[in-house]
Amino acid sequence: MPLQKMVFKPGVDRENTRYTSEGGWYDCDKVRFRGGMPEKLGGWNRISTDSFLGVCRSLFPWVTLGSQKLLGVGTNLKFYIEQGGTYYDITPIRAAVSLTDPFTTVSGSTTVTVTDAAGGYINGDFVTFSGASAVGGLTLNGEFQITYLTGNTYTITASEAASSSASGGGSVTATYQINSGPDIAEALVGWGAAGWGLGTWGVGVTSTDALRLWTQSNFGEDLVFAARGGNLFFWDATDAITTRGVLLSSESGASNVPTKVNTLLVSDNRFVFCFGTNPLGSGDLDPLLLRWSDQESAVNWTPSSSNQAGDLRLSKGSEIVTAIQARQEILIWTDSALYALQYVGAPAVWGAQTVGENLSIASTKAVAYANGVAYWMGVGGFYRYDGRVQTLPCTLKRYIFNDFNTEQYDQVFAGTNEGFSEIWWFYCSSSATTIDRYVIYNYEQNIWYYGNMGRTAWIDSGIRDFPMAATYNNNVVNHEDGIDDNETGTATGISAFISSAQFDLEDGHKFAFIQKVYPDVTFDGSTAESPSATLSLFAAQNSGSGRNSPASVGGTNTGAITRTATAPIEAFTSRLDLRVRGRQLAMKIESSDLGVKWQLGSPRLEMRPDGRR
Repeated sequence: MPLQKMVFKPGVDRENTRYTSEGGWYDCDKVRFRGGMPEKLGGWNRISTDSFLGVCRSLFPWVTLGSQKLLGVGTNLKFYIEQGGTYYDITPIRAAVSLTDPFTTVSGSTTVTVTDAAGGYINGDFVTFSGASAVGGLTLNGEFQITYLTGNTYTITASEAASSSASGGGSVTATYQINSGPDIAEALVGWGAAGWGLGTWGVGVTSTDALRLWTQSNFGEDLVFAARGGNLFFWDATDAITTRGVLLSSESGASNVPTKVNTLLVSDNRFVFCFGTNPLGSGDLDPLLLRWSDQESAVNWTPSSSNQAGDLRLSKGSEIVTAIQARQEILIWTDSALYALQYVGAPAVWGAQTVGENLSIASTKAVAYANGVAYWMGVGGFYRYDGRVQTLPCTLKRYIFNDFNTEQYDQVFAGTNEGFSEIWWFYCSSSATTIDRYVIYNYEQNIWYYGNMGRTAWIDSGIRDFPMAATYNNNVVNHEDGIDDNETGTATGISAFISSAQFDLEDGHKFAFIQKVYPDVTFDGSTAESPSATLSLFAAQNSGSGRNSPASVGGTNTGAITRTATAPIEAFTSRLDLRVRGRQLAMKIESSDLGVKWQLGSPRLEMRPDGRR
């Protein structure tokens, strides 16, 4: 009997039906392509047993002059520096207040009410008490998280229940960390939720500044960091790693340091930039204004004839969304245009020119830069910039944006995985308020693939050995490290699969009968003693049978599927004996066992004509 070799186009295409996409792949999860052939993604391992508080939205690695490898970790609740697997809390202090007898306890309860008329705290903030004397059998010195009640009082939770109902505590110092932020974008509802003419009565409109997003960059061996809409902070690497960050304006020689900033970066030629910031002499944030410090100084922001500090206001769009350092220029995205900012020297110092208009960008973190090209997700599509802005064709565009939570665009983030020539974007599907999906563009092969995964921040390898990602389990994992999921410390198998579009058997006019498959699968790199995967064939009577899923063999599609055959493939399997009959066929390979890694080659089918019905 003749053998038919099955070679599918690399990449996944869901822009049309499964039958129209004949000759390619249609569905996948935890799979990439190498040399045009699909293989299971690499695994991930948590970097330590330590964890942080909150949802991390920013990771930034750098190395000090003493060769210490550090990682800035910004969450919605705190800011940390990770070193050697330990997360050190350096969250800056907002205020220190002296209180007298601020505590009220209730017998048998761990809830303690705190009175502080100074205010400024919100739900989720952290406060540290010192100097407290016992009240209700409790000595409440240490750090606590706030639950907000009224204008002058809030509650904390003690480690044990009070022995009596009482008020007191003596002379107490309450040290408050900067306000925390939401872990997801919160929708404002009703009239006035958005700008004039936007939104309708009772329809939620996403707040533009709700989600806590950090940006950070190293100035030499030190760190400059800020939460969107907040102050500029500074951490000195010569201090102990447990030393908290401080206001940059409190540093020696500070002059007119911005008090509000949406995003920042430090340029290659050592200017500190603030994008979306307050003008000199004003405390109001101008979302289209950018300011920069004097060269080689993070603290001098006062323009003069003897330095290079300055500012520039962009004209297109309503706000600066983000900026990145590119080759010999800084790229700045507003919500409708792309600017290239270049160093021109005194007196202007920096000059900006528009390089793209009538475009969009999903979020502050939606840009990735690789091999001299910027890639980003827009609102409903993808773009690239390599000297000119181009729309990036995507074979998954309809699939992604038809199932997308548009109220959570702020959560979108991108990252590179240059070891595999990939750009990753993570986003929320339409039914999710936390990130549950990813899509990958392979710029070397010019193909797309996707899957399901919950991550909140990403940074590529370089300073560290592996790409790193933050998870919803409050830790950081190394990606491409091993072949299993070791996010929690207990390794589990990764469920990975890829399935093809439908393709005709013979000429599609007659039925064909398949009785043997030569799978061509390699398990190189597996750690399991007997690695295996499962190959499934889904034969259909007519094109489009089973809708768009080869697994749709139940319900209303039972009669449409002529035959489904599934067989295990092991390391030394050279032939599978099956019995499948149909006009069209779809193929799927999958695995979920521990220690399994596979790559699919070019399977062959042994088949013969089998009539018209």
